[in-house]
Amino acid sequence: MRYAMIMAGGSGTRLWPISRKGTPKQLIRFIDRGEGEQASLLEIAAERLVGLVPDGCRYICTNEGHRSRILETVPGFDDDHILGEPVGRDTVNAVGFGAAVFGLDDPDAVFAVVTADHLIEPIDVFHKAVTTGFDLVEADPSRIVTFGIKPTHAATGFGYIEQAGDIDGTDGLGFQVARFVEKPDRETAEGYVASGKFHWNAGMFVFHARTFMEMLKKHAPESAAGLAKIAQAWKTNDRRAVLDEVYPTLPKISVDYAIMEPASHDDSVTICGVRTDVDWLDVGSWPAYGETRKPDAGGNRISGPGSMVHVDSRDNLVVTSGGEAHTVALLGCEGLIVVQTPNATLVMPRERAEELKRLHEFVPDDLK
Repeated sequence: MRYAMIMAGGSGTRLWPISRKGTPKQLIRFIDRGEGEQASLLEIAAERLVGLVPDGCRYICTNEGHRSRILETVPGFDDDHILGEPVGRDTVNAVGFGAAVFGLDDPDAVFAVVTADHLIEPIDVFHKAVTTGFDLVEADPSRIVTFGIKPTHAATGFGYIEQAGDIDGTDGLGFQVARFVEKPDRETAEGYVASGKFHWNAGMFVFHARTFMEMLKKHAPESAAGLAKIAQAWKTNDRRAVLDEVYPTLPKISVDYAIMEPASHDDSVTICGVRTDVDWLDVGSWPAYGETRKPDAGGNRISGPGSMVHVDSRDNLVVTSGGEAHTVALLGCEGLIVVQTPNATLVMPRERAEELKRLHEFVPDDLK
């Protein structure tokens, strides 16, 4: 059976002060859908799965504290289809959590891992790419599939996938993966894009549940042992107690470092890529969010119920939130990001947006 799981456990510190502990970025309704309608990234990610896998095979892995909010705002999910983490233990444990649960009743479970951070269009191209990933893994359970986005510029904030030969029978979508490269410098990224052999790493995967758990035993045994305990208790009255006891003890590590990196040197598995030629936006920072807003003639963008007035100002992003309309006035400003909330306001140069995590460390706990 085919399953799909949305990873929605990120804290969203690079979108502070709108994104907070109680309402992280994936739950904020700040994506404009036209005619005054706004949606959250998680709502949009959930809609992308409709028609891709059966209704009862769609899951969300998130912080347990967000369960009630998700049940209220994201249609099509009930308690049984929300995998609530007591604490975040990075992506390898989130993926392993899903693999352990899916494999309980279905030894041949194949599942797609997608995230709640992305805006992807058109949906039919996305569906075709993921379906190709399913086909590849079902044909050979030792395959691990990742998805490559055609780069539009030499981004230094993304990982890259180098392609090797094409895979027959995939309509030109499937390819062998030569290697992964994490966040190269500008000159290196420019060379990758010019070569035509590299794709952005979309951070999405298709795994066979049994293969993933075997890889976990081999390369992350502590996580494998803990998740096995959780799986054993999953259908008992001790589910929550065991999950709360064991999950926080799992080593915190990403799926890229724990599984994908060693898998590239492991002859027992084959890493494949699928070309995913979509409009893809990773809404993980304020500059990326700004791409969702239409600029004026000077490149200034605004979002929220407030307004912006400006003189001799270019390429700024202003975001307002709260019940009352708020006016932000800019004079002689260029390349600034201004984010206003009722109890915190952020002002920073656009080019330093990736450093927002550093600032977040100094924010009072009640404002995080």
